[in-house]
Amino acid sequence: MTTADEDRAAVADFPTRTAAFLLAQLGAHAQSRFAERVGELGLTLPDIVLLRMIACDPGRSQRSLAAELGVVPSRVVALIDSLDARGLVDRRRCAKDRRNHALHLTAKARTLLDGVREAAAAHEDEICAALDAGERSNLTALLERMARQQGLGTDPCPPCRSRV
Repeated sequence: MTTADEDRAAVADFPTRTAAFLLAQLGAHAQSRFAERVGELGLTLPDIVLLRMIACDPGRSQRSLAAELGVVPSRVVALIDSLDARGLVDRRRCAKDRRNHALHLTAKARTLLDGVREAAAAHEDEICAALDAGERSNLTALLERMARQQGLGTDPCPPCRSRV
């Protein structure tokens, strides 16, 4: 047996029709397609994450964003600098600690987020086009249950829940 035959044999019975594999494959595809959609709005996925986090908790600091995301503060500063330069975020000196900035969305950002909502709805329809409404609802419930079992949050914006 050649090395190439051995390589093929090693993966011949690799489990590619499992739920976990298909979820990973669909997840990667869905993320890529969504990035394309929001790219048409001039946004990246990290931009959307930060804008949503600020929208859910207006006035929060760059430092709090970094802590929640688990990244170094300088990374968040660079991303916020970009959002600020595009007129999407308003940095205001924090009254309690003048060294910090309170972050707020601009009207332009709120308009862009409306576009993101529309893109997300179209994206959902595209990704779930093979399912009828009942099947989509069942799939969503099953995925939520799996996410909770894995210790993942299912609320994309937990602070918003307390404001609704």
